[in-house]
Amino acid sequence: MQKPAALRPRNPRRDYASSPSNERNALNPFERFAHIVVEGPIGVGKTSLASALASRFGAQMQLEAPQDNPFLSRFYQEGERWALATQLHFLFQRIDQLSQIDVSTQNNAYIVGDFLIEKDTLFAQLTLDDDELALYERIVAAQSISLPKPDLVIYLQASAQHLLDRVSRRGISMEKGISADYLGELSERYTRFFHHYDGSPLIIVNTDHWNPVDRSDDFELLIEQTVGLRGRRAFFSLAD
Repeated sequence: MQKPAALRPRNPRRDYASSPSNERNALNPFERFAHIVVEGPIGVGKTSLASALASRFGAQMQLEAPQDNPFLSRFYQEGERWALATQLHFLFQRIDQLSQIDVSTQNNAYIVGDFLIEKDTLFAQLTLDDDELALYERIVAAQSISLPKPDLVIYLQASAQHLLDRVSRRGISMEKGISADYLGELSERYTRFFHHYDGSPLIIVNTDHWNPVDRSDDFELLIEQTVGLRGRRAFFSLAD
């Protein structure tokens, strides 16, 4: 595993779409990893980072669509009642999206997403009772066998307090009921999941201090580290 990067960020994030073309084209991680997924718990900035990568390199985006899940707001109000319906809706939504990837890659398209379907089990284990979980796992086993895997996963970590602060700042109404305890447990499950994950090459980024979502220097460093990735796993943080 690569040692944490000890570089300090300096500049706030700028508009990547307006960067000079020679800078945009200098390093392109999609030339090595045509399908990249950015993952992490609620509020960590995975969609923002995926959008920044798409804007810089002209990649097609495959993003979660929580606004299209009719059960999600009800889940945040009555979790036990609506957990299974929420999970199943996300499952089939993601299967529909992933089934389009083969066509895109045949056309040499770059793809960046903000979800890894194997990770859905984390939420299922956290929110479903034993009988519901058994049913959910049978459905997953039957549906997702032949789905394509990404060429690279970028996993964004953050402490529960940082996640709670970010969720609060973005002010999405349905997320107001999310507790620090829920985020803490979710974050721990993400950590355990990716500790064992070996389905694709993996870059783990601790965003508490090194933040490629909001700081341009950190974003550029992430691109450099992605292009130069050796082996199948690397961890990047920021020395205090």
